[in-house]
Amino acid sequence: MRFDTTGGLSNAVIIRAALAAVCLLAAGSAPAQSVPFATGTVEYRTLADERLFDGRVEAVNRSTISAQTSGEIIELPFDVNDYVPKGAVVLRFDDTTQKAALDKAVASEMEAESRLAEAQSAYQRNLRLIKENAVSKSQLEKSEADLKAAQARLKSSRAARDEAQEQLDYTVVKAPYAGVLVERFVEIGEQVQTGQKLGTGLSLEKLRVEVEVPARYVAQIRDGTPARVRLPGAEADWLEAGERVVFPYADPDSHSFTVRVSLPEGQHGLYPGMLVKVGFAVGEQQSLVVPSEAIVHRSEVTGVYVVDAGGQVQFRQIRAGRAVPGGLTMVLAGLDAGERVALDPVAAVIYLKREPRDQPHE
Repeated sequence: MRFDTTGGLSNAVIIRAALAAVCLLAAGSAPAQSVPFATGTVEYRTLADERLFDGRVEAVNRSTISAQTSGEIIELPFDVNDYVPKGAVVLRFDDTTQKAALDKAVASEMEAESRLAEAQSAYQRNLRLIKENAVSKSQLEKSEADLKAAQARLKSSRAARDEAQEQLDYTVVKAPYAGVLVERFVEIGEQVQTGQKLGTGLSLEKLRVEVEVPARYVAQIRDGTPARVRLPGAEADWLEAGERVVFPYADPDSHSFTVRVSLPEGQHGLYPGMLVKVGFAVGEQQSLVVPSEAIVHRSEVTGVYVVDAGGQVQFRQIRAGRAVPGGLTMVLAGLDAGERVALDPVAAVIYLKREPRDQPHE
């Protein structure tokens, strides 16, 4: 019997190739090598398609105080840029004239009250006497007219007293809300007339942000899409914006729309005039994300420690995007879905620096 040695050799090659393929498949399906630290998986998530725009912080309450009375300024407790508590005295007038006017008005009121008492007494007396035919009807009518006149004088004198008291109250100007004095238009010793501007203040408790938005996003923003404001110097710290107002017209030059978003009350490290980023969710997108705790910042380099299936660890530079809810950060480049990363970079460094004999081998 003769053998086909060529055919036999070909069959042997095929068998060895098949066995090698089986081994590769087995290796590929084997569980990942464990490491002595926690790992996370890079994966795709459905996230809000957020667009960021530059905005400027401004105060909701900004007002200029004008004089409600006239006189000489004798006290200015606060200077420009000082913080002023609510209700604090920010300006005081010399009140000599106003006090004199109030004293005169009070005296007139007291006199009017006395005249009214006399007129009431005379009228009541005439009412009794006319029943006895002791006075004429014309005398009764005159006493009644005198009573009405006395009542009118008292009403007028009380109004004058109230006005004099109001003018005296106007000599002390108090802050309507807590804030900062940003402008002052008068000085001590200056004579001020009614209606003259005294100063301008703004509140730090109620702030809002104005931002210019391209026309193509206005429809989604007007429909109430979520908005948030990024705090300066903090990539992951955001404030959820409240009510938003879209101006009903576009800028004739830029063709963009002004959007005003309100901020939560209280102090959040924001001040009028600061520039911030405002994010509006205008849709949804599939984005690659990685746990934020896995990201390492080395000077200007951003990266993660990647753990392969064999337990080998290596540092890999990535391009990170914005932080998203859930303790995640978007990955723009450098990683693929399904890869494992070290959640404790310090532990990964220690593991990486172990003796070579301790490292996993194939």
